[in-house]
Amino acid sequence: MNPAPATGDGTRAVRAGLPDPVPYEPALPGPVFAAHFHLPGEATGPYTYGRDTNPTWTHLERALAELESPGVPAEAIVFASGMAAISAVLLSHARVGDAVVLPDDGYQALALIREQLAAYGVEVRTAPTADDAQLSVLDGAALLWIETPSNPGLDVCDIERLSRAAHGTGALVAVDNTLATPLGQRPLELGADFAVASGTKGLTGHGDLLLGYVVCRDPELAARVRKWRKVVGAIPGPMEAWLAHRSLATLQLRADRQSANALALAEALCERPEVSGVRHPGLPSDPAHRQAAAQMRRFGCVVSFELPDRAHAERFLAALRLVDDATSFGGVRSTAERRGRWGGDKVAEGFVRFSAGAEDTVDLITDVLRALDEAGRPDGA
Repeated sequence: MNPAPATGDGTRAVRAGLPDPVPYEPALPGPVFAAHFHLPGEATGPYTYGRDTNPTWTHLERALAELESPGVPAEAIVFASGMAAISAVLLSHARVGDAVVLPDDGYQALALIREQLAAYGVEVRTAPTADDAQLSVLDGAALLWIETPSNPGLDVCDIERLSRAAHGTGALVAVDNTLATPLGQRPLELGADFAVASGTKGLTGHGDLLLGYVVCRDPELAARVRKWRKVVGAIPGPMEAWLAHRSLATLQLRADRQSANALALAEALCERPEVSGVRHPGLPSDPAHRQAAAQMRRFGCVVSFELPDRAHAERFLAALRLVDDATSFGGVRSTAERRGRWGGDKVAEGFVRFSAGAEDTVDLITDVLRALDEAGRPDGA
């Protein structure tokens, strides 16, 4: 495969991972459905058994490596879900007696990982994302897990500073890059050892598949993660991998529109008296903006805010016409939810996590403002 020249985000997203052209063949070959492959003699070929390797994964993994680490060789490993990717990094690199540092305001399913690590005899320390607070519990840790921007609070920490401090004490660093996507920030360039993400969300953007991935530049670290995938069998289906690769072509287009919509929404919400605690890293007034601007190229599609109480939030969500009341984020169709319905997040009952989609900005803002008006009239007047 010919090396890709230096290109912009959009060009890279469109071309990433494509094989060299073959006359009369498609630019992106279709998914390969195979549990086993022809295997004469010694098993020396690249494809032997479907739990180990698949040509469709290969193309997608090359693409993800190009996006997360353009110009510097890296290896990507794809998984069946974001949680499978998170688990692979943490559980393949933590040993009995190790200490691992997690954010205490990150993705709510991290609590499940924390329980499992503790059961394996791993000490788990936590601290908030904001103000680089994880530095205070880093001493002697084997691995630092960063989530920036955090989900759902949208706090931001300094990846480069934390990575430098962690490496100074001998710790590995993994960054959950789900919300930013590799077009928003590239953790490996900022010193992290692992870029980890759920491809279910903004990366693929259509809400029609589950996927996760890990990218790292150190072949030995990549080998440990890949071995973990083989041991637990957390592999993606070829159709999901193919759909994910197909979706990368529009990543830059989606990310730009969604980021613009999110910022416009955040600005509009700031003008509403019933709305408080508006957060979006792109807002100049946001507590995270300065650090986000230093390390992010796009600020993402998620806006968080609070309405007065649970009932008010639920009236707002019910009144929306262009926005689905659904979990997850990053899709081309805007979604929103009262995050407290799941439990586990340290949020108020009226806290709303809103994922801006690719609708026309005026239409989206008009719908949100109308829904806020209706939600403010509980009697329907």
